[in-house]
Amino acid sequence: QVQLVESGGGLVQAGDSLRLSCAASGRTFSNYAMAWFRQTPGKEREFVAGISWSGTSTHYADSVKGRFTISQHNAKNAWYLQMNSLKPEDTAVYFCAAGRGLRTIEDWDGMDYRGKGTLVTVSS
Repeated sequence: QVQLVESGGGLVQAGDSLRLSCAASGRTFSNYAMAWFRQTPGKEREFVAGISWSGTSTHYADSVKGRFTISQHNAKNAWYLQMNSLKPEDTAVYFCAAGRGLRTIEDWDGMDYRGKGTLVTVSS
């Protein structure tokens, strides 16, 4: 059974940093792109960051550009989201997802596999 499991969420203060991890299991993820999304109650899930399998291409939402960094460790089937200078508006459940042959890395519905999320709460 393929699983993506997020970890590293928690309660932090504005300006703090957190590092989210996504551990994948159940298959090899060769040639899969990976992305992070987030969702707050009452709002649509939004794209945060994405990375190609090779790691040579990354893409960020404007709201996190310059503060968040996505990375990967292919040998470990793991991906990470380093979040710096956190703001209260970053509060959300963060999900990782993986897909192959994507039309766009920003497409949640196009992903082949999705995690269940980890909660990040940023207090002011």
